[in-house]
Amino acid sequence: MPRLSLVVPVYKVQGYLPECLDSLLGQDYTDFEVIAVDDCSPDGSGAILDQYAARDARIHVIHLTENVGLGRARNAGLERAKGDYVLFLDSDDTLSDGALAAIADRLEATGDPEILVYDYARTYWDGEIRPNQRADLLKSEGPDVFRLADRPELLNLLQIVWNKAYRRDFIARTGLTFPPGYYEDAPWTFCSMISAERMAVLDRVCVLYRQRREGGNILKTVSRKHFDVFDQYRRVFDYVAAHPELDEWRGPLFRKMADHYLTVLERPGRLPQSARAEFFHRASADYRARLPKGFQRPAGGRGHKYAMLERDAYATMTGATAAVKFRRKVRNRAAAAISRSKRSAVGVSYQSQLRLPLDENLAVFSAYWSRSVSCNPAAIDAELARLAPESAGCGPSGRTRWTPCPRAWTTSGSARAPTGRPWRVPSTSSTT
Repeated sequence: MPRLSLVVPVYKVQGYLPECLDSLLGQDYTDFEVIAVDDCSPDGSGAILDQYAARDARIHVIHLTENVGLGRARNAGLERAKGDYVLFLDSDDTLSDGALAAIADRLEATGDPEILVYDYARTYWDGEIRPNQRADLLKSEGPDVFRLADRPELLNLLQIVWNKAYRRDFIARTGLTFPPGYYEDAPWTFCSMISAERMAVLDRVCVLYRQRREGGNILKTVSRKHFDVFDQYRRVFDYVAAHPELDEWRGPLFRKMADHYLTVLERPGRLPQSARAEFFHRASADYRARLPKGFQRPAGGRGHKYAMLERDAYATMTGATAAVKFRRKVRNRAAAAISRSKRSAVGVSYQSQLRLPLDENLAVFSAYWSRSVSCNPAAIDAELARLAPESAGCGPSGRTRWTPCPRAWTTSGSARAPTGRPWRVPSTSSTT
């Protein structure tokens, strides 16, 4: 029996799947199994899984005969899992180096909690990595093991299942499964966290969450399928109703529900314009039906939006949204006017500089469409300052000065570039 079982649902990810599997098999911790579920993927993903399974006995592949969606594909993998703990990983994401060892060590150090929450970071196609904006919630403050009631702010983490390790007997005892739909993570995440008696956190990035350049995220698809969020919160509150001991969580879950509904309404690229009014009225009906006694709306603009939901005031909401857009447009126009004025002033300065005699010993450095001096130009600038410090002018590190230029051009005996940093060099020096 392995210590960890990793369930990996797979659908149309042949371009990312090898990197995902390599990140698993390359871990220095080895006591794990991978349950890879081919959700009837129409590309070459299933064949890639079979090739990896033939090379490594820790990979077990399930080929589904029809496409069932992310949630039910996870259920299929969950049924085959044998580890003490179950982890979920999307097949276009990867594990960071040493992640499984860190997770296993933390589980042992905290006496096998029912849920361990760990950190993640977003990765982008251009190599940028952005940390989780709520990573502060995972700081190890207070007891190592706790109930959610001791740290309720953990509900403010993103509603995802792949940043946690779940004890398998805890899953069986609570009867948790994934429902179908767009927002299947919400009922699993909320119901598991409010049910756990022993939780722990790991303040370490274990998952690298890929942000695809285009496509791949169904939540950014304009569709009526976003109405699925209503079914998911119905499941959450049905679960609470079936467990009276969890009634204390009605208020916090109600707030998460209202925020989620407003997010779907506010985010561009989700609801068709023709469906927005219908969505708002359904959200309002849920709000009024589930409003807890004594509930206090948040202060500020968010609280005003809660009030509009409670009154089913769609016309007021759209009017307020239009007003915000108008104010933003006015601010943008004012900023553009100021920018034009600044460019005009720079142009006047530039024309005056053109009338000065050329300086054959003047070097100008510019990079990235003249927005700054960095990369190779900055390196050349630094090396020139090292080789001929007696010729340094005034600028960054005392070497250079700014010379604004609207467009780049070169002239015999002199090099100039827009908004560059000129540096005077001896006539015997050579520049590139």
